[in-house]
This record gives sequence, structure tokens and C-alpha cells, in this order.
Amino acid sequence: MTTTLLLGGARSGKSALAERLAQASGQAVTVLVTATATDAEMAARIAHHQQQRPAHWHTHEVAATLPQAIARHCLAGQTVIVDCLTLWLSHALFAEDASWVEAAAPVLPESWQTARQQLLDAVAQAQGQLLLISNEIGLGVVPMGAGTRVFVDEAGRLHQALAGVCDNVIWVAAGLPLAMKGQIPPGR
Repeated sequence: MTTTLLLGGARSGKSALAERLAQASGQAVTVLVTATATDAEMAARIAHHQQQRPAHWHTHEVAATLPQAIARHCLAGQTVIVDCLTLWLSHALFAEDASWVEAAAPVLPESWQTARQQLLDAVAQAQGQLLLISNEIGLGVVPMGAGTRVFVDEAGRLHQALAGVCDNVIWVAAGLPLAMKGQIPPGR
């Protein structure tokens, strides 16, 4: 089992690196996608990613069921790409009832704590090769709005927790990988 967390900004090359690593594994590849086409621009982004992948790879849309999909597909002799955790976080925090964001002192929904723990457990128990892609969004100014600040904070906390259970953590910028923990798997 090898788990790798790939972090970087938008269009940094994270997905391309994950795809190269998956291709180099020589294993059957499954891609678990968390994006949903909510508008034409997002549909175009999804189509772009689909075109980049080999046709024989299996793709599953798992916006709400990522931990269960990881448990189901991360088997010995398999490579699984999760693209991406940031969108999954958005679904987990805001999909059901986002009214908590409007509170004077926002309190995270209990469903988020459950989903987060399920994800961490699934990653820790994964077999085969697991490549997790996520956007690092906490490098800029503090965002306006309590809900946005909570989202940035939770993304950072999630990344820290995942870094603790993953074998490798790779920062990607301008298409170049930098190992922050462990090593860059063969095939970069």
C-alpha cells in the first residue's frame, strides 16, 4: 500500500502528475471524481480532465460517497486517483444544509466530523496505490465571510490530518513536484 497526497494551486499540474504516476504503476486504474457539473464552465473542466485520461481507466462520480468508494476500490494491485478532495470538502460542508454558515459564530455540522473521520479511516486502511489530489487554498489573504474562512480552515486541517496518515506528500507548482514527506513515487 502506498498513499500519496498531492497538493498545489489550481492548474499546478497535480492531476497530470497523478495520471503519470497511475500510468507508471502498471496496475488497473480507477478515478474517483468529486466534481459535479453545476454550470457550463465546470462541465468544460470535467470534460478536459476526462479527455486527459486513458479510455480504459474506470471513472466513478462519488461527490457524496468518497470514503465508501475508497474502501471499495482501493484494493491490492489497484491504483486509485481521487480528484479532488477540495470539491469533496465543499460537498461535505455545504451540500445538505449550509444555514450554519450564516450564524454569528458558525458551528460545523456534525455530519462533517463524521465524513472527515470516515475519509481518514478509509485512507488509512486503503490497499494498493492511492493518489489523493487537493488544492492548497490557504496561502493567500484571509477570505471575507465566515463560511469561506471556515472552508479554508477545514481544508488546512484536513490536509494536515491526511499528511499524517499518507506515506508521501507532494507539493506541485508549475508542473514540478517537490516531496514534502516520503518520496515521489516512480513515474513522475
